[in-house]
Amino acid sequence: MSIVLYIIVMAGVTYLIRMIPFAFFRKKISSAFLRSFLFYIPYAVLAAMTFPAIFYSTGKPVTAAVGTAVALGLAYFRLPLIAVALAASLAAFGTGFLV
Repeated sequence: MSIVLYIIVMAGVTYLIRMIPFAFFRKKISSAFLRSFLFYIPYAVLAAMTFPAIFYSTGKPVTAAVGTAVALGLAYFRLPLIAVALAASLAAFGTGFLV
């Protein structure tokens, strides 16, 4: 029964997050600063959720740092996501044998 309650609360929170901006901002936002601020919020939230998980996932900060460096380097050159993910995983895995 508690899982149903969790799903209902999660659905309500998700709905409110999506509905509140429509209720408060009826006109187009004309402030360039506010528009640019709102544009970068999803990226900032994604980074804030992802980076701690990256550095605690392997149990060793060195392997996580190597995997992150490889991923950032390959992403900079716009390689496909699957190539970046596989190379970062292999780099972290391989570094685990050396450390």
